[in-house]
Amino acid sequence: MNDFLLWAFAVGPVLLAEALLARYEVLAYGARWRTPLTDLPPGVPYARGAAPDSPPAAYLVYLDGIGKRRVRDSRDGGQLVKALLAGAPELRVLGQVQPYSPLADPLADRPVWKWLRRRIGLLLFLHNVVQIFVAADHRYRPLYNRAVGSQIATQLRLAGYRPDSGVPVVLLSYSGGAQVAGGAVAELHRQLRSPLLLITLGGFHNGANDLTHADHLHRLTSTSDRIERLGTWIFPQRWRLFRGSAWNRADRAGKITTHRLDPATHVGPRSYISPTAELPDGRSHLDRTADTVIALIRAHHGATVIAGATEEGVR
Repeated sequence: MNDFLLWAFAVGPVLLAEALLARYEVLAYGARWRTPLTDLPPGVPYARGAAPDSPPAAYLVYLDGIGKRRVRDSRDGGQLVKALLAGAPELRVLGQVQPYSPLADPLADRPVWKWLRRRIGLLLFLHNVVQIFVAADHRYRPLYNRAVGSQIATQLRLAGYRPDSGVPVVLLSYSGGAQVAGGAVAELHRQLRSPLLLITLGGFHNGANDLTHADHLHRLTSTSDRIERLGTWIFPQRWRLFRGSAWNRADRAGKITTHRLDPATHVGPRSYISPTAELPDGRSHLDRTADTVIALIRAHHGATVIAGATEEGVR
């Protein structure tokens, strides 16, 4: 008990400071005090997979969960990205976007956070958790959405994406990344005018972001995912009672399809991205998740090609 009180007194002020300062980045972006970062560290490509000289089947932007704190992939996110690249070489994949930084500033590269990581590593995760709620807050959401949507659009251009090219952009998000993915839709449509497909994996979000300009949203979930289910409980916009919310409007419009990946959990040895947890068919949870994502993208790409051909025929 004494150890707990000592820890609480030591960490409590830091948590309070984090809660008060969490809005700084989005306000700094809005006031133009700081310019969002665009350059990547030496040796880090803007995209992996298909070459940009001939249009790939799609550009996939992976928005990681709260473990994302550097340009390079997190451990779990990196496993998923590698599986997607191996299974779908026709994709051009970006994993460097910072979902929890409107200024695109990797958390692990900041001096104060380097110091904290060596002493109180849990705070790195708590920082990103707080950022999810800042992104969901109606006072800051429009600005946060514009900031991260612009960050994604910039990274896509640097990776070779051409606006108005008709090449689909897929936003694959894990956990809290879903809040950012939904928020980026309007800005991506404004800047790139690309077909947009959203795939959420255990998505934790408030359901308030407008999905009008998204072609479709595929919700990958599991009855064993308590964290994803928590989001459906604590955010009223996800309740069926609030029929006018953006989430429920999109659902009634047929834009949301739910896919069950039972018995996967949100995190841990039986998570969606676990390479060791096995299914009855012999595949790992990681293999099934990657196979599902690839199948959804390929189906969407086929539908996009058919729609484009039909439109050309009408002309």
